[in-house]
Amino acid sequence: MNKILKEKIREAYSSVLPISVIVLVASVVLVPMPTGTILMFIVGAAMLIVGMGFFTLGADMSMMPMGEGIGVQLTKTTKLILTMVICFFMGLIITIAEPDLQVLAAQVPAVPPLQLILVVAVGVGLFLALAIFRILFKIRLSVLLLIFYGILFAVIIFIPMIPQYSFLTDFIPVAFDSGGVTTGPMTVPFILAMGVGVASVRSDRNSQDDSFGLVALCSIGPILAVFFLGVFFRPSGEDVVISAIPQVNTSRDVIKHFAIEFPRYIEDVFLALAAIVVFFIIFQVISNRYKKRQIVRILIGFLYTFIGLVVFLTGVNVGFIPVGHFLGEQLASSSFKWILVPLSVLIGYYIVAAEPAVHVLNKQVEEISQGTIPQKAMKRGLSIGMAAALAITMVRILVGIPIMYILVPGYVLALALTFFVPKIFTGIAFDSGGVCSGPMTSTFLLPLAMGTCKGVGGDLMKDAFGIVAMVAMTPLIVIQIMGLLYGHKIKTVTKHAAAQAMDSSGAGEIVEYGVEGSSDDR
Repeated sequence: MNKILKEKIREAYSSVLPISVIVLVASVVLVPMPTGTILMFIVGAAMLIVGMGFFTLGADMSMMPMGEGIGVQLTKTTKLILTMVICFFMGLIITIAEPDLQVLAAQVPAVPPLQLILVVAVGVGLFLALAIFRILFKIRLSVLLLIFYGILFAVIIFIPMIPQYSFLTDFIPVAFDSGGVTTGPMTVPFILAMGVGVASVRSDRNSQDDSFGLVALCSIGPILAVFFLGVFFRPSGEDVVISAIPQVNTSRDVIKHFAIEFPRYIEDVFLALAAIVVFFIIFQVISNRYKKRQIVRILIGFLYTFIGLVVFLTGVNVGFIPVGHFLGEQLASSSFKWILVPLSVLIGYYIVAAEPAVHVLNKQVEEISQGTIPQKAMKRGLSIGMAAALAITMVRILVGIPIMYILVPGYVLALALTFFVPKIFTGIAFDSGGVCSGPMTSTFLLPLAMGTCKGVGGDLMKDAFGIVAMVAMTPLIVIQIMGLLYGHKIKTVTKHAAAQAMDSSGAGEIVEYGVEGSSDDR
């Protein structure tokens, strides 16, 4: 176990090192920072590396086998309504536990954090139930994406045209950001594994393709829910409060700042994981699915996950948020503010590797595709998508471009591509959008955008928020374009894998829901 943990920490080190070097070089060459702030960033980066190592090991041991087991067990239930209700409450619980959402909720003005979190959780729960329904009944993902994104854009475009609701235009960036942050390090391993578990029972030629897409659908519900929440709140850019950079003079001050925040994240992560552990215990008592050795391994995995998330979140929140604000504001208010665009491209390309959930997705894609889509290819595609997202965001903030001018054509292109790429790449691409917008986005990139917006005198509500939306959108296009290149290979592999599965286990097992057989829904 120690050997595996060391390997995970080594992987985290190689992921975090590039972005740390970029920020440190920028702090020396472009924007001289206080020594204390730099020291806090370095300590935060070290904690991020250790935390990511523990988290990825914990997710492999607990969240993924638990999600897959629940997914398989749900397909054996004869009552569809009961299955949907269970999925709803699972989505509700795991979203409330998502640390990314808590970080964003604390930065949204005028809206009580708990209220925002609960509304988002309800949106995720409803669409997780819908996502499982889709797999059971073999509904093509692209069809549901077209329907619900069509409804989404119709709502956010036409409702603000009504005079009494015109203020909702300012709430659109927050709504899209909420959809992005819901799928972070807590939810992604569980939801991805759950999709694999449900799809594996079908054992038809399309089960591999349909194992992805749960994260994609779970990102839509929160956008609609938070947009309608905006009817009851009317925050403006003036309401946004940017955290002050802490005064740090000595190494003792650095330790003090981390020590003060550490207990808070222990409590947050404990409460979040406690709900999931209780759910797992109830599931085990009812289903008796896991043997004693597996239960012990899963519980140890939860412990690793707890340690990892506490260390990770303390590191990025205390060490990264001040640097993001300072870097963005100082550069944006300088005479060479446009250097933010190439700098953001560089930061975006490397920062995606520091997102814990990205490693989970890349590993799952490689396993499901039997190595046809290697982790390196996924990592490169996501890096390109993230770099494009930050470049677009910085241009948007510096120039003042309304976010809908970018989101509408971007999603139209992404949805159009679903008709030309293999089905599995539609699921992977739309899942990738949610996975990329994790804790590094909410704790470093969002503060960077807020600092930039303040530096140029922009509206924080309209311009700074929306960066998560960009990060969630660009991978949809990049990964599907990659799918055009890998299309022939993946079709061959998935058909061969499905044929083997059908030979070994027969036709689909989910007779109760009327999805028996292996007809091709393409």
